[in-house]
Amino acid sequence: MIKTYNGSKLGITPSHKRSLLRNMSAQLFLYEKIVTTLPKAKELRSFSERLITKAKKNDLNAKKALHSQINDKEIVKKVFEVLVPRYSARNGGYTRIIKVGKRRGDAADTAIVQLIV
Repeated sequence: MIKTYNGSKLGITPSHKRSLLRNMSAQLFLYEKIVTTLPKAKELRSFSERLITKAKKNDLNAKKALHSQINDKEIVKKVFEVLVPRYSARNGGYTRIIKVGKRRGDAADTAIVQLIV
């Protein structure tokens, strides 16, 4: 039976990918804008938007779920105090990907991932 799997493997192990997405989403929530490669940006968009959607419930279970993914209390606090009120009226589409161009060293496509204000 052929199964379709969502998401790119990014050429790394699943545990490394999980760690990469957690760290990149934490930095995205902290700085609200990061520069990375295009495939990583596309994976980060879906991962971080799922976290924001979970946090929009704004209860204890949502805080525990977000804290299980991001292990920084200050970032979790910022998500619930700044980002959740900002996106309370939105039904998705919290991030924007802007293509920048080629990276100088290996000609990888780079992109800016930013949170929509």
